This record gives sequence, structure tokens and C-alpha cells, in this order.
Amino acid sequence: MTFIIIIVAIAAFAIFYLVGIYNKFVRKRSMMEEGWSGIDVQLKKRHDLIPNLVETVKGYAKHEQETLNQVIEARNSALKAEGVKAQTAAENQLNSALANVFALSEAYPDLKANTNFLQLQQDLAAVENDVEKARRYYNATVRDNNIMVESFPSNMIANAFGFNLGEYFEIENISERSAPQIKF
Repeated sequence: MTFIIIIVAIAAFAIFYLVGIYNKFVRKRSMMEEGWSGIDVQLKKRHDLIPNLVETVKGYAKHEQETLNQVIEARNSALKAEGVKAQTAAENQLNSALANVFALSEAYPDLKANTNFLQLQQDLAAVENDVEKARRYYNATVRDNNIMVESFPSNMIANAFGFNLGEYFEIENISERSAPQIKF
């Protein structure tokens, strides 16, 4: 009789342990989804500012249509991107195009002094800070998830129930990791 009680107790403990790990994976996955949603919201704000920026620059830099078209194309690509890798690539392309727009202000002093342009630049900088915070949160949730997916014994539960490694949202081009030097 004692043997049966010990077996039942061990089985109950194992079941509770497995359920606990499973539930922890569900929480980690939900946190990653929440983190990605935060990035998505901030990128939407960023993408909404870009047409205003382009329109402001158009009035001053009429001969720079190609640069402005690149920004619009990059923005449209970023809006259509799905998944972490595609979004990362699209945002890197958009960062490059935006840097070219801000560089235009050197050639157009009136643009550099335009209050709309200055306000849009400040708004974009604020959104960039929010995007960076959202990226850090998301990447932290991915790290925590990935540790669980790869650690023993939780990796057995992950494999059994299809929990996968998350993808980090990072800047791929190492030269872009440093802050751009934009002078106004």
C-alpha cells in the first residue's frame, strides 16, 4: 500500500511539474507576442510621421524627388513587412532612406529652419526612443523564452508541445549600431 502511495505521489508531482513548465512556456510566448505588439505600435507611429516629413521636405527640396521616393518606398515596404526578419530588414532600409532626407537639410537652410520640419524631427526622435525601448523589452522576452526552450528539462516539454526559439529584433548592419551624426 505504501508503495502505491509513493508511486501516485511521484506521478502527481511529475504531472504538476510538467503542467507548470507548460504554463510557463505559454506565459513566455504571450510576453513575446505582447513585446512584438509594442514594437508594432511604435513602428506604426513612426510610419505615420514619415508622409508629413516627406511633404514638408518636398516644398523646399523640389529637385530631390528620388530621395523622397526612396523614403516612401521604404516606408511602404516596412508597412507590408511581416515577421521579425522581414520587419528588421525593412526598418533598416527605412533608416537609411530617412538619413538621406535629414542630410538634405544641409543643402536647404530654409528647410533646416522650418518649424514643421523641426517638430517632425523631434517627434521622430521621440518615437525612435520608444521603438528602442520596445525592442529592448521584446528582445528580453525572446531571451527568456529561448533560455527555457534550450534548457534541460524544459527543452523536452518545448519539443513535445512545439514551443520554438524566438527571433531577436536587431539592427543587422553593424555600422548602423552607432548613432547617426546628423547636423542641423
